[in-house]
Order: sequence, then structure tokens, then C-alpha cells
Amino acid sequence: MKARALGFVSLLLLLVAVGLAQAPLGAGAGGPARRTENVVVIVTDGLRWQEVFGGAEAVLISSKPGGVEDEAATKRAFWRETAEARREALLPFLWTVVAKQGVLWGNRMAGSSAQVANGYRFSYPGYNEILTGAPDPRIDSNEFGPNPNVSVFEWMNGQAGFEGRVGVVAGWTAFDRIFNRPRSHLDMRIGWETPEPGATAPRAQLLNTMYATITREFSDMPWDALLQQTLLEYVRAKKPRLLFVGFGETDEWAHNGRYDLVLASAHAVDGFIRELWDTMQAMPEYRGKTTFLITTDHGRGSGEENWKHHDWNVAGAEDMWIAALGPDTPALGARENVPRVTQSQIAATAAALLGKDWAAANPKAAPPLPDVLPR
Repeated sequence: MKARALGFVSLLLLLVAVGLAQAPLGAGAGGPARRTENVVVIVTDGLRWQEVFGGAEAVLISSKPGGVEDEAATKRAFWRETAEARREALLPFLWTVVAKQGVLWGNRMAGSSAQVANGYRFSYPGYNEILTGAPDPRIDSNEFGPNPNVSVFEWMNGQAGFEGRVGVVAGWTAFDRIFNRPRSHLDMRIGWETPEPGATAPRAQLLNTMYATITREFSDMPWDALLQQTLLEYVRAKKPRLLFVGFGETDEWAHNGRYDLVLASAHAVDGFIRELWDTMQAMPEYRGKTTFLITTDHGRGSGEENWKHHDWNVAGAEDMWIAALGPDTPALGARENVPRVTQSQIAATAAALLGKDWAAANPKAAPPLPDVLPR
């Protein structure tokens, strides 16, 4: 009888040990359960931290230096007397939902610094850093060829339970090279490519027609509003567990010197993110188990001219911002007087939220962001 009892106890201990060994990261013995099962990384290109935390800038709501066509209308839409009111008018979802239920970094006025770790301060190096967790000095141009580095998205696509459940919906055509599509075999919807090939449903056919016939302002990316419709269709049809989303107009209008359209596109992206969040929370696959990581790929300069620009020689272009919202992330809001974080921490954060250790695959990668995962 004792032998049988001991045998049963031994078997039970063995099963417990195996279970712990196979438990996802953050859900082991003594640790809090991790509820996130899906992660969405969202980037709105080149949106300054100054607007994120301070709202519209008064001197730039002007024909010169802001390139604003209708100053009165722009002021009605985005000017308020306090920074708190201005930023909420510009980015209502970020400030009424993310800031109350999640966490934000990057308000330099409050002692919170979020920065790029690469020295170039423009897009391809920034996206490589976000996606791989480490800067690469070889990537020194937006025209750089196929990315030699494996992204956390490519790696996760090979993990059990994620095969074919990792996707990319992004505007800039360079993402074909940034994600190295021929090597990674990621499911991607980018640039002006037909978003729904072979579509038979009327809505999808209409979307294809819009992509094919609409007048193009930017040759290498569609309008963010078109991309949003592609994104919603993709999520409903594919139900990805790890998703990258890349909006681009916030950068393009700044380069074009149109501050009114920077504000309008930032406001639109905030609404798109809200719509995506609400859409996913209405789906049983995502409700209560999805984390959003929201950021930009670089900062910009300040003053009457350098708000348009970013590069290695533009002071302040290294300063950016990061936000997180999800079931495992505490409601800490906009952080103040905290250590510096970098965009290179996003890759490991996304993996850790999904129970994976990105550093084990890429030892050069930065560690996860603080205060996003359960402790």
C-alpha cells in the first residue's frame, strides 16, 4: 500500500515538474498568471513626443512656419488652453483609455525619456530596432536592401501555436525589405498591393477598387484610411496572434511642412487604434487577452524648421514615446521621473507577453520594458 502511495506521489510530482517546465514565461510557480494571448505592435511614423504629451504647438498653427491652410479651423479642432486639454483633443483614445488603463513613456518634461538606440534617427534603422531588439549600424539608409536580421515576428512565426498566425499590415513599401519577406514568409499586406486578391465579397472588391483607382499622394504608401480598412478585414479573416501595424501619414505630412495635416492624421490614427481595439475586444479570440504596444519609429527636431526633419544631425530626433495597454499591464499612466526606456525593448516585450524569451534567440536584444508584464 505504501509502495503504491509513494508511486502515485512520485508520478504526481513528475507531472507537476513537467507542467512547470512547459509553463509559459511569467506563469510559473509563485508568479502571476499572464493573460495576454495576442499582441499588436502599432507604429505611427514620426509622430513627435511633443504633440503626444503637449498637444498642438501654438507657433506651428500658422501659415508660416506651420504651413497651415486654415488657421481658424485648426485652432478650433486642436487648440486648448492647457497641455492636458490639447493632448486629449488631439489623441482622445490615448489619453482617455491608454493613459487611464495602461502606461506611457516619453514625456521629457516630466522626467520620462524614451529614445531610439540607433544613431541614425530615421525609419529603416528604427523599424529594425523595434522588430529585432537591437540597432544595426549596417542599416544606414532607407534604401537598404533585405534586412539581414531576423525579427521577433519572423521568429515567432516558427513557434508552436503561432505558425501562420503572425501578420503585417503596413503602408510603407519598404516593409517588404525590413521584414525580409522572401526569407521570413510572413503574411503581409503592404504598400499599394491589392489588399484582397481574388476577393468575391462586395466590401473586399470595393476595397481593391479603391486601392487601384484612388489618386495617390504618396507613391510608396497608401492613405492611412485605406490601410485601416485593410487592417480590419485582415483581423476578421486571419485572426493573427501577433500583428504589426504601420501607419505613415504623420511622417509624410511633417516632411511636407503641413502641420495642420500632421495634427489631422495623428487624430485619425488615434481613432483607428480605438476602432481596432473595439473591434478586437468584440471578438472572443481577443477579448480580455490582447495587448497593444503603440509607438513611433523616431522623433523629430523642434523649433520653426526642425519639426519637419529627423536624422543623425537633428537634435532631439532621438526622443520618441511608447505606450502599452492590455490585461497584464498596470494602470500607471504617463510615467514621471523614471529610468530611460528605448524602442529596442519592444521586441522582447512582445515575445514575453506571449510567453517567449526573445533574448534566448537574440542575445543582443534589449530586455522587456518595465511595468508591462505581471511581476
